[in-house]
Amino acid sequence: MKTSEVTEQEVTPDHQTPSWMEHARCRGGASTQFFPSDGAGVDRARKVCAECPVKTKCLEYALTYRVEHGVWGGCSERERRRILSRRRAQAIPR
Repeated sequence: MKTSEVTEQEVTPDHQTPSWMEHARCRGGASTQFFPSDGAGVDRARKVCAECPVKTKCLEYALTYRVEHGVWGGCSERERRRILSRRRAQAIPR
């Protein structure tokens, strides 16, 4: 029997708020700020994320749960897709 290495985890959110979110700089702010419709909005959201003590955890959450919309951990949807693509490429044995 052959086993294959898993390169992506399928994860289902348990709908409980992770404890790190309580320390996020965006907590209590307008959620629309982190779901911008233009590049200028992304830049404004990134400024908030830049000083956030849980920025890395936020980004990993978005990557793990495949969050498709908004700015998470200072990264836009497009940037997160690129990160995931790089991770998949690095996980493939050559």
